[in-house]
Amino acid sequence: MKSRAYAVIMAGGKGTRFWPLSRPDRPKQLLRILSERSLIRQTVDRVLPLFVRRNTLVVTIEEQWRAVQRELPFLPKANFLIEPQGKNTAPCIGLAAIELMSRDPDAIMAILPADHWVPDRRAFSRTLKTALRLAERHHALITLGIRPVRPETGYGYILRGKKAARSIPAYRVRGFEEKPGLKRARQLIRRGALWNSGIFIWRAATVLESLRRFNPAIANGLERIRDAAQGKSLNRLFLKSIIRREYRKMPNISIDYAVLEKAAAQGKVLALCADFPWSDVGDWAALHRMLPKDPDGNAGVGPWVRFKSKNCLVYSPNRLVALLGVENTVVVETPDAVLVADMKRSQEVKGLLEELDRKGYKRYTVR
Repeated sequence: MKSRAYAVIMAGGKGTRFWPLSRPDRPKQLLRILSERSLIRQTVDRVLPLFVRRNTLVVTIEEQWRAVQRELPFLPKANFLIEPQGKNTAPCIGLAAIELMSRDPDAIMAILPADHWVPDRRAFSRTLKTALRLAERHHALITLGIRPVRPETGYGYILRGKKAARSIPAYRVRGFEEKPGLKRARQLIRRGALWNSGIFIWRAATVLESLRRFNPAIANGLERIRDAAQGKSLNRLFLKSIIRREYRKMPNISIDYAVLEKAAAQGKVLALCADFPWSDVGDWAALHRMLPKDPDGNAGVGPWVRFKSKNCLVYSPNRLVALLGVENTVVVETPDAVLVADMKRSQEVKGLLEELDRKGYKRYTVR
């Protein structure tokens, strides 16, 4: 791929839905839940055939950057950009864009979350190559859409309009819909909507111009950070007061709400249909779907047995778990906490953590 193309890995999330395994100092992207490699290592390994190491950047938050850097020792130290605090994806992407503009005013950036599951690397590479070529020809904001395989209520959906290119499956985006109910999700699928993967491809200059137009509160802060850098790499500035001050003033907002929804209304967003299997590995139920199962739909990691139990997930690498007469249940064992949950309600773990804090068990949620 041309030197003007860069991969940007977003690695600042905390993955609270994977409690009690995931904690602030051990976020989801650093977990080895699907293989011997962490999710972030798998993500970087997927992009390296397309992007050389010097063109692969990682954006993370201050409390995680040392652990993330240890996980990826082969990347240049200057390619780790550190946010003083997580403010969702819009400031994160903007920070990476001003760094890339200082390196190459014509930079094209492919932005990928660090914690997704994509088993078919060849299909992934084909789709990403197509997206990069599309970004070279169009000054548009491009998102990868996944063809739904079920009516998922935990994902966002892309409402696609007319086809935007003759030879590739790219469409104008009419709008977005976030986490619909089951009935609405089925309607969206019948109408050709796509899952929003959260993988984006565009020119760094294009997204910065879009931020200036649609969210000046972020754009102005980024410009002040850029001016303070004076052409040097931003990773040298992450402890400086200028970045802390500007980040405190920025809204906590996703790139979808800050830019894409508004740009789509003006016909400036394209969706490219991806042809690879994908999951955001968003909760324990998602992990259950990806693991091998016994004839009764049970799956597990570590020692476990079941008797008259169906559709359960056990995650217990160090201790035997025995299931008796239960269905649709998640059991996760760690040295200091055990989770037992209804599989269908595994997305509600964040609410459980809030309850733990209220009850005085904050030491189990923050370490």
